[in-house]
Amino acid sequence: MESPTLMLRDIPHEDRPRERMLQYGPEAVSNAELLAILLRTGTRSESALHVAHRVLQTAGSLRQLVDLNVSEFTQIKGIGLAKAIQLKAGMELGRRLVLARHMESPVIKSPRDVADMLSEQLRYLQKEHFVCLFLNTKNHVIARETLSIGSLNAAVVHPREVFRAAIKCSSASIICAHNHPSGDPSPSTEDIQLTRRLIEAGNIVGIDVLDHIVIGDGKYVSLKEQGLI
Repeated sequence: MESPTLMLRDIPHEDRPRERMLQYGPEAVSNAELLAILLRTGTRSESALHVAHRVLQTAGSLRQLVDLNVSEFTQIKGIGLAKAIQLKAGMELGRRLVLARHMESPVIKSPRDVADMLSEQLRYLQKEHFVCLFLNTKNHVIARETLSIGSLNAAVVHPREVFRAAIKCSSASIICAHNHPSGDPSPSTEDIQLTRRLIEAGNIVGIDVLDHIVIGDGKYVSLKEQGLI
């Protein structure tokens, strides 16, 4: 015979997520406990912590949790529309905090700076997004723009679109970036060919293409660092 499901009141006070976070700090609580805090309440038969464990189990991982939309969250037992919105809002706030931190002093000194700036925007997307950073003569980012959104494994962009945008904001140089939804940032033959066409077009109009960064899941590849351009 299975034991009855524990309610929040049955869990020792020191083990409740909010109390644990208050006592030990946010770093000490688990992913499920953080989700339980966002959910605030469970159901009549389950605590918020039990529901949080189910959410993680359904998603498979934190990485896949980010991919779930509101409708998909509501398909999980114990998650209604209000809780689904709470979860998406919490994740979006975290994403924006990361982006804000990287945009406070947008000066590009290395490919890592580009990856740090764009990874949170691009790494979880299900289609390829081609993004350009437009820089001034001191490598300050003066603008950035998504110029193409493609299929699962291809984002088609034409050089004229890239340099029309670069000229519009009086950019001295550009850095291109795009994501690989597979999570593997290894550049394809098409990625290399496109970059070389952009460099050739940039030489004509007097705007340098400094690099092309391919972003995967927690990894990136710089075509310049790899000697591919």
